[in-house]
Amino acid sequence: MNEFINVTQQLFKGFGENCFIFAITLLLALPLGLIVSMGSMSKFKPLKWLTKAFVWVIRGTPLMLQLFVVFYIPPLVSNGGFNFPRMQAALIAFVINYAAYFSEIYRGGIESIPKGQYEAGQVLGMKKSQIFFKVVLMQVVKRITAPIGNEIITLVKDTSLASVIAIPEILMNAKDFSMEGLIWPLFYSAVFFLTFCGILTLLFSFIEKKLDYYKG
Repeated sequence: MNEFINVTQQLFKGFGENCFIFAITLLLALPLGLIVSMGSMSKFKPLKWLTKAFVWVIRGTPLMLQLFVVFYIPPLVSNGGFNFPRMQAALIAFVINYAAYFSEIYRGGIESIPKGQYEAGQVLGMKKSQIFFKVVLMQVVKRITAPIGNEIITLVKDTSLASVIAIPEILMNAKDFSMEGLIWPLFYSAVFFLTFCGILTLLFSFIEKKLDYYKG
């Protein structure tokens, strides 16, 4: 019984690191993704091409590689003169990665709204800002809720990748127990992820039902 309590305490401590990465990534990547999506839809061609190239590189390379680049490259190019702390490096990599994915979801949602709705708003004498906030915004939210929800649930699981730069998250702690001959903590750690993802699934199902009246 003492062994189970000790393992649970250590896994909870590790999962706290996962939750911290999850929360900060969401807090920063959601608005940053919107800014990136505006760049990818810009009529200014150089900005549009630069933004699309950025998104292509980030989406086309593994998050694990991006973690290595952010953590290991700065000290190499500066001859050890500069490096990010482990947690800071993880957050930078996660925020950049998820901002790129969120930007494409935003872009798809915004571009899916028929141009006729913008034209109808202009006929009624509405300003562009009024058309966006009063006519378009909630339809976009309705359309992107499911894909955003999927990405957020994926983020919960991806936080475990922080262990590759030695951040003591839950799977790293579970692996440490396995090196001591205890295998079951590895499977037990799945309960934490399943519970968190289950709560998020219920939350997004509730949000989608609330937005059902936006048939867009």
